[in-house]
Order: sequence, then structure tokens, then C-alpha cells
Amino acid sequence: MNSISIKELTSREEILEAYPVMQQLRTHLTEEAYLDLVMEAQEKDQYKLAVLLDGDKIVAVTGFKPMITLYYGRFVWVCDLVTDEAVRSKGYGEKLLSYVEYWAKKHDYERIALSSGLQRKDAHRFYEEKMDYHKASYVFKKDDL
Repeated sequence: MNSISIKELTSREEILEAYPVMQQLRTHLTEEAYLDLVMEAQEKDQYKLAVLLDGDKIVAVTGFKPMITLYYGRFVWVCDLVTDEAVRSKGYGEKLLSYVEYWAKKHDYERIALSSGLQRKDAHRFYEEKMDYHKASYVFKKDDL
């Protein structure tokens, strides 16, 4: 590994640089749709987009936002977490999710929550075995409203 760093992205240019890695998780999003959604979420929903860099190369991306609900209290919702498929299993996802945990503690949030697709068995193993997360609920959704 080269020099590892984590950076929060705020400018349009920075956000676009993360698209090739994010697109590996969010395959349905065009570059334009991705940029529009990130910019709107940052403006309206406190969405944070952060990357883990190995040297100057983006190798992992996360999107997260602070929330407050009656069920979870004050928590951070991890909306997106992906490591570039070319460099998986090198500890990048662990470092980036640990950063989100650090950010949450620093800002007085009590817990982290996330949703993971049913088919993503490797991700589930990562969350449970590597990161000590546990299954808390099912997520239901309704499309085409």
C-alpha cells in the first residue's frame, strides 16, 4: 500500500472522480444522475461522500448521512459503501467504514446502520465478521409510486 488517506468530497469535480468506483455498486446510475443525486443529497439531506485514497487513486467510496429517528435515536446511515473490485480484500472497506464510525462518534451519534442487498453474501460476511455489525431488521420498499 502507498500512502492511505480519506477525504470528504464536496466539489462537483471531486464527486465526479468517485463515480467509476461508486458505479460498481450503483450500476443503475448514469454519471449525470449520480452527480445530480449527490449534489441534491448534500444540499438537502446532510449526505457526506468520502473516499479512501491509496496514493492518489480512489479505491473505496462511502456515502453516509446523520439521522435521528425514534427507533435508532441519533445515528449515521451508511447509504453506500464500495471498494473498487480490482482491489477488494485489502482492508480498504474496513478503513473507510471505521472512518464513518469515527465521524459518528466525533459528532455525538450513538450508532451506525445500513442496508445491504439480500444477494450480497460477501458484504454480509464483511459486516458481521470483520466489522462486528449484526442484523437488526428487514428493509421493505415499494417502487413506482
